[in-house]
Amino acid sequence: MLHVVSFFLLLLGPIAAPSTNTVDIPSAPEIHRLRFYHTHTNERLDVVYRKGDVYVPEAISQLEHFLRDHRTGEVHHFDPRLFDVLGDLMVSVGDPEGEIDVVCGYRTPWSNAFLRSRSKAVAKHSLHMQAMAIDVRLPGVSTENLRDAAWELHRGGVGYYRRDAFVHVDVGRVRSW
Repeated sequence: MLHVVSFFLLLLGPIAAPSTNTVDIPSAPEIHRLRFYHTHTNERLDVVYRKGDVYVPEAISQLEHFLRDHRTGEVHHFDPRLFDVLGDLMVSVGDPEGEIDVVCGYRTPWSNAFLRSRSKAVAKHSLHMQAMAIDVRLPGVSTENLRDAAWELHRGGVGYYRRDAFVHVDVGRVRSW
């Protein structure tokens, strides 16, 4: 039987292998979404802030307005790396679609001085005043676990405020307190 198969293969000649030529279909850019609840203004925001490597200008404007100084209403341009850190933090705690509770976003120098007059825990040169920091909670995630996840990212400062149940995250130098 093997001889018969060999005979037919000789008659047919070489059989072409399946084509390895493939058409590269561009994939859709990765979507980066954040969901927020602001604990002082009771506002919510659900926004796609980046598509692939491109920040969405309208979304960044929405985020900057949302994270404005809630005492004065002043808006400041945020370092978009902070949004990337928050997105990565959500993934690292296993809740990429979860909602982030915002305790504090941008602070004017006036708001920072106001808070410093009431607490020794407020830094004189806080990165909140440069829109490079945010204080957050994640419903369903302990403050301690959130702190640990933020620290493991090694992407900036991480402050742990156990008593007030929030974590400070910034895109300054890597440090913790």
